Amino acid sequence: MRLSTKGRYSVTAMLDLAIHDKAGPVTLADISQCQGISLSYLEQLFACLRKSGLVKGVRGPGGGYRLARPAAEISIAEIICSVDETVDVTRCKGEGNCQGGDKCLTHELWSNLSNRLHDFLSGITLAQFVERPGIPELSMQRDKMIGRFILAKKQAAAINKGVFDNDKKQHSNVLVNKVFAR
Repeated sequence: MRLSTKGRYSVTAMLDLAIHDKAGPVTLADISQCQGISLSYLEQLFACLRKSGLVKGVRGPGGGYRLARPAAEISIAEIICSVDETVDVTRCKGEGNCQGGDKCLTHELWSNLSNRLHDFLSGITLAQFVERPGIPELSMQRDKMIGRFILAKKQAAAINKGVFDNDKKQHSNVLVNKVFAR
């Protein structure tokens, strides 16, 4: 299987967007700086994501990008497919012409694996990933490190209000207090 940086970066950028969606539009410059992804590369990826109806642009002061649909309705597989990536592990791209125009002996094995990978990634939504323990706190720490203070403060308020389903709410409050005590 070969998942290029295109697919990986798209998922990373969309996760960043989903984490900060409640705080308002997010600029590509913020995502670039926080996630270490080239701004020009993000612009290319977001053109595909916008075309696929996964994100929408917000113009004007305080503008940026927002999710076009709720995070619970966007699967990881959909993000990967929107940037023309696949999770196909066959050599023939599923066409069955792997060995001189015919199927190879292991074609069905690799084809089934590809289907399972796609099903697995289709079963994970952005919302599910955002709600994983530690993800909001990790994001908030990164935001603070790069000076994304406004978003970090809004995100901390969202965590404290219980916006994120986090079993460790007590831990979140301690972390939020530590982050903003500096």
